[in-house]
Formats: sequence, structure tokens, C-alpha cells
Amino acid sequence: MRRGKVQLRRIEDKASRQVSFSKRRSGLFKKAHELAVLCDAEVGISVFSASGRPYEFCSSSSLENTINRYLQFSDAKQDVSKHIDEAQNHGKDFACPTINSELMEIAPWSLSLKTDMAKLDVNELEQLENELSDTFKQIQSRKTKLLMDTINKLQDQET
Repeated sequence: MRRGKVQLRRIEDKASRQVSFSKRRSGLFKKAHELAVLCDAEVGISVFSASGRPYEFCSSSSLENTINRYLQFSDAKQDVSKHIDEAQNHGKDFACPTINSELMEIAPWSLSLKTDMAKLDVNELEQLENELSDTFKQIQSRKTKLLMDTINKLQDQET
């Protein structure tokens, strides 16, 4: 017995839509689990129902760690190539002139921030947190890139 082809359009009946959502969500999570086990992959899925209720599946310890790992590697590609291009264009006066100039901008600001921290509102604190987080991610991605380059060079030397 074959199943018929399903038309891809919104299911009008609310009860049928909920049943279909539950079954398909379970099937999706089952396939994600199979992918993780068979291919030793780290898989994370986040699904929100029509009512806004979140459902998640993660093959590792937490979905947040998986998302952070994804963001780190996707940002690393862009950040590393950007910093390499900028470093080549600026010459070789400093080891990393763009980071040096960014640190010079942040340093006085962060020193004055210690005294003005109580005056900042939630939005300003969130902006500060995001800027520091972005800077931290750039540092981590550059460090990862340098370590990977070193490992590759050592592996090339062994062969």
C-alpha cells in the first residue's frame, strides 16, 4: 500500500494541524537522532509550534552549546579573512594593527566605564555585553585559526 502525495499547504482543521505537527516533529527529531548516531555529527534542532511553544532536540549536552559552536565557526570564516586582509594592507609595524587600534579605543572607554557602570541602563549594558562578546568571539576565532594552521604545518612536516 502506497501513501498518497501530500499537498504542501496549511492544514485548516486545528486539531488535524496539531496532530500533524506532533507526528512530523517526532519524525524530524528521530531523523536528527539517526544522523547524530550514524554519522557522529553534532545536531541541534529548535522548533516552535504555532502557539509559540518551543521544542528542541540536541545530540550533545545542550542546544546552546551547539548554537554557540556554529556561530563561532561561521563567524570565524568571515572574521579571519577580514583580519588577514586588513593586516596585509596595514603593513607589518604591529603584529595585528586592527586589534591594536580596537584595544586602544576600548581601553579608555572601559576605564571610565568602571565609574559610570551604575549610570548605564539595560539597553546600554546589553550593547556593551554584545560588543565585548563579539570581540571575544573574534579573538577565539583568530586563536583557533592560528592553532589549526600550526597543526597543519606540523602534520605536513611529519609526512
